[in-house]
Amino acid sequence: TMITHLIQALVLTLAITFALGTHALEPIKIGTTQSLTGHYSEQGTEQLRGLQMWAADVNARGALLGRTVEIIYYDDGSRDAGTVAGFEKLLDDDKADLLVGPYSSSLTLKASLVAEAHNTPMVSTAASAEEIWNRGLKNIFGADTPADDYLEGISIAADAGAKTVAVVYAETEFGREVAESMRNGDGDHDSERVIFYEGYAPDERDFTALSERIKQADADLILGVSYVNDSIALARDLRKAGATPDMLAFTIGPGLREFGDELGDEAEGIVGVVQWLRSSRQPGAEDFAYRYNQRYGSNPGVYAVIGYSAGEILEAAVRLAGTVEHNAVREQLRSMYIHALIGSYHVDKTGRQIGRRNLVLQWQDGRRRLIAPESVAEQPLIYPLP
Repeated sequence: TMITHLIQALVLTLAITFALGTHALEPIKIGTTQSLTGHYSEQGTEQLRGLQMWAADVNARGALLGRTVEIIYYDDGSRDAGTVAGFEKLLDDDKADLLVGPYSSSLTLKASLVAEAHNTPMVSTAASAEEIWNRGLKNIFGADTPADDYLEGISIAADAGAKTVAVVYAETEFGREVAESMRNGDGDHDSERVIFYEGYAPDERDFTALSERIKQADADLILGVSYVNDSIALARDLRKAGATPDMLAFTIGPGLREFGDELGDEAEGIVGVVQWLRSSRQPGAEDFAYRYNQRYGSNPGVYAVIGYSAGEILEAAVRLAGTVEHNAVREQLRSMYIHALIGSYHVDKTGRQIGRRNLVLQWQDGRRRLIAPESVAEQPLIYPLP
């Protein structure tokens, strides 16, 4: 009957409308693997928390292109195989729209190949190795300062009078490339002569013999291209060996509160390279730190900021593109210039970050004080060490 046909048509119309509405409200899926276990677990957990906080902020503001943002993640276990399997699952099974990279250069080197194979844009997080950008990939875009530029601020040592340098480094992609930039005189290191250069296994924690060799070199500046626990152990063993450089500096470690908590007074005067500090007067720094503490019960480190910033970068690209379609988002990631929480984002044609530089701090009176660049310096460098 006509009434039956009308009812069937109405039901069909409602079903189509419901299906279309449901599709329109599907979330934008951001996929990532982070190291929640293994030797990168502290950094990976912070990065994930920062990324999740960004998603919560976006959704609280009214979503992205009218769609909520969903973070889908897997624990990569701090292993290459874990990150490859995780990203394969994110793309094949979860149908992630866009990607955020894992912690570390070594994992990012593997993860970015998966992104490239699936032609899906990825914003990397804490990953500095130049090799990431030298492979002709089209889908990887950096938020971190590249290895060759990482130590630019350490030129403050040469300005203060340092002439010779002892370089020790963890034998990872990051460690080797950053150390090599110092030995090759890249950036502003031409006036400093490297007189000692030696690598060590990333999981090494007994530096007794190495510290003795460094002491014998008697360099003005001892520079460790290191992580957190190894920099703490190195600082202790150098002191036990009686090494007395005019400056002792490390990457990564001194920028974290844990470094001072573990070393106590022994941290005094140690210099560190850092991408972000709450006191850096960057826009949004104090607000982010307060809200992060309220949400997670601890103060944010730089990795939380990098995770949050990776989300901001993707958000900007999607808004400018007006879609999550890969070609459009990729073009925005390649060409846009924005200021994220971590600092300026601007990349070259390879996706290599060229828009920002690191900060330099020194532990003074039990606190991390920015000493360079001059625009954010809170205190002058104490040189030589007392």
